[in-house]
Amino acid sequence: MAGFNTRLVHQPKQGDNNTGAVAVPIYKATTFAYPKIGAEVKYDYSRSGNPTRNAVEEQLASLEGGSRAFVFASGMAAIHAALAIFEAGDHIIIGDQIYGGTFRIVYQYFQQRGLEFTAVDTRDQQAVAGAIKSNTKAVYFEPVTNPLLQVTPVAGIAKLAHEHGLLAIVDNTFLSPYLLRPLEYGADLVVHSATKYLAGHSDVSAGAVIAKDADLADRVYFVQNAIGGILSPEDANELARGIKTLFLRLDRQMENVLAIVGFLKKQAGIDKIYYPGDPDLAGYEDLFKEAKGAGGVFSCELDDGVYDPVVFVNSLQIFGLAVSLGAVESLVELPSKMSHAELSAKEQLAAGIKPGLIRFAVGIEDAADLIADIDQALAKAKR
Repeated sequence: MAGFNTRLVHQPKQGDNNTGAVAVPIYKATTFAYPKIGAEVKYDYSRSGNPTRNAVEEQLASLEGGSRAFVFASGMAAIHAALAIFEAGDHIIIGDQIYGGTFRIVYQYFQQRGLEFTAVDTRDQQAVAGAIKSNTKAVYFEPVTNPLLQVTPVAGIAKLAHEHGLLAIVDNTFLSPYLLRPLEYGADLVVHSATKYLAGHSDVSAGAVIAKDADLADRVYFVQNAIGGILSPEDANELARGIKTLFLRLDRQMENVLAIVGFLKKQAGIDKIYYPGDPDLAGYEDLFKEAKGAGGVFSCELDDGVYDPVVFVNSLQIFGLAVSLGAVESLVELPSKMSHAELSAKEQLAAGIKPGLIRFAVGIEDAADLIADIDQALAKAKR
């Protein structure tokens, strides 16, 4: 098998190309003709399968080391598919720092349809074990959480899950298969918001689920085909194009993060920095047991007695004020006023979200320009 970076660039051949084109064509057809009654065909209707979509699905299965992969119209559609394989009455343990959209679909959609959930700190295996019940079917967690970047190694949770006959489901959006391949450490399903690092350019909405074995793959495919939240051929092509440069982008983004973190360490009024990719910061040893890097997101807490956090984010000029991540351009958000604004002040503090917490999603710009932008914004935000 070719190396990882080579597989990023070269999609699996689809055996359909008589023109010599080096890229998989975009097949916009919604239906495919049978040569005759009773003939076995690979494609019949685009919801059930499409060559352009199939190419990127086969590529993601190869990159994550899974049996099959399935792509969807958004990350939330992928999360829905991963959870829709369960039945009413099933119980799922989830991380207590999961993505807000996951929290919403868990408690405002699936719980109302009969699934049961218990949230725990997945860094504490005793807490996970203590939450297991007779009807527990899975543990769903993020190996690096948002926005506090808490690290949960996959292998420990997967081992515990399998000892009790449970599935281990990992949202690998923050790291991508370039930095972590959860299936290699025992996970059963991997979920991505492919909108983020995999696509990487803030121009396509996509999600992915990769299954370790054929049985799980069949269950996910049933949901994909039955519900129909598929990725369009055009967006499948855009996703494939983004995947080609994944390693180049992430290497640059992590280099930029470390440069910015190094700058912030020297500044007065920075209470705390969250980034497990720095050996001086929490989570480093746990992260590097399995991953080769921490990605392009980091957070820091401004001392709100020294800096006004709202003035700070409003004063940034290169960093766009937006809630996404993983793209070539740098973004910033203020969780207390944006991603976690629905929580009360008390709930925010319980979740570790202080008024001065800033989350940065660092892009591929010149590090010196990003640091200069932060420096001038700190100067304007000083009380």
